[in-house]
Amino acid sequence: MKILLLGSGGREPALAWKLAQSPKCETLYIAPGNAGTAQVGQNVSIKADDFETLADFVENEGVGMVVVGPEDPLVKGIVDYFSNHEKLRHVKVIGPSAEGAQLEGSKDFAKGFMKRHGIPTAAYETFDADHIDEAKHFLSTLKPPYVLKADGLCAGKGVIIVNTLEEAHKELEDMLGGMFGQASARVVIEEFMTGIECSVFAMTDGRHYCILPEAKDYKRIGEGDKGLNTGGMGSVSPVPFATPEWMKRVEDTIVRPTVEGLAEEGIDYKGFIFFGLINTPQGPKVIEYNCRMGDPETETVMLRLKTDLVELCEAVADGKLDKCGVEQDERAAVCVMCVSGGYPGAYAKGVEITAVPVMADGVVFHAGTAMADGRLVTAGGRVMACSAYGRDKAEALAAAMKGAETVAFEGKYFRRDIGADL
Repeated sequence: MKILLLGSGGREPALAWKLAQSPKCETLYIAPGNAGTAQVGQNVSIKADDFETLADFVENEGVGMVVVGPEDPLVKGIVDYFSNHEKLRHVKVIGPSAEGAQLEGSKDFAKGFMKRHGIPTAAYETFDADHIDEAKHFLSTLKPPYVLKADGLCAGKGVIIVNTLEEAHKELEDMLGGMFGQASARVVIEEFMTGIECSVFAMTDGRHYCILPEAKDYKRIGEGDKGLNTGGMGSVSPVPFATPEWMKRVEDTIVRPTVEGLAEEGIDYKGFIFFGLINTPQGPKVIEYNCRMGDPETETVMLRLKTDLVELCEAVADGKLDKCGVEQDERAAVCVMCVSGGYPGAYAKGVEITAVPVMADGVVFHAGTAMADGRLVTAGGRVMACSAYGRDKAEALAAAMKGAETVAFEGKYFRRDIGADL
């Protein structure tokens, strides 16, 4: 089967690496891809949200499956586009409909969905600019710190947490005033939850589901989880507190009710669901949903997934996921992200990468890289993810750190404390 994978970030090289291992994968295309995906497949210079050009490519090349990596094309309706395309509705597109993608595309939709189906999450209210006084009153009923979330997609930057009511009022006014454009035309205000976070991933065919290896990611730029939020500085899998008993509780109170709720509401959802969880004193609760795999968690989850990913994707598309099982590698996996100097603020692009390690028991997944005049150069804030196996977390971390130390480009930075809190 010819497969087209959409996306160009750190998640897509990990998905490409796993898809390419399947004997069912005849040819793997990645649109648009990066310098890393070119090592396991054929990059195609088409943007992931250019539906018409993608459709022409799929038809001309005889592509049988499209795996959607990032959220943007899903929220924009790529699944609906293909299902309504007279010549291409037979193509297996792995991802939810635009309505299903609202689990990520709208924080208010996601919170309302959880409320309707009794899925544990933080108490919340949603406000627009016409109800700013009511929003400020609601803030006064909460205990600090205060959590404000832009309703729409903000590339991972739409969540603000502040410690004083005065700061919360200012951030609320700025958000409703256009800080994130139309994405913050409505703002979700919710209670702050304490605990350690964990990312749980499932695949669903709309009725059945399977749970993939879990992971914990690290968003802050600074060690000790300090500084600005980023797209992710590293990840660890497995997560020590995600015991079989804890995961059973997650499945019973969160995963199953989510899948059943989607079916009950008639929402077409065939793809990945990311559950951003927090382990509170009352048990696991949902912080957020994503309608795709997480980044940089994919860079450890794919290492630990032993099952053929193409087979799982086929079962998702065909409604036969109940016939599949998921086998996990018992080893630990750790990802350490090398980023550009200055990130997540202003940073240089086009910086030559002069050394990339060949890891004995791991993989270097490219995130923001490109080829320029035959040279490998930086093309984003997060540049390379060094992912490694180990008999335990400590061994995997040591191998990943060694890889991160070997990567060479001017201004390189990485956190040395990934997994230290577990």
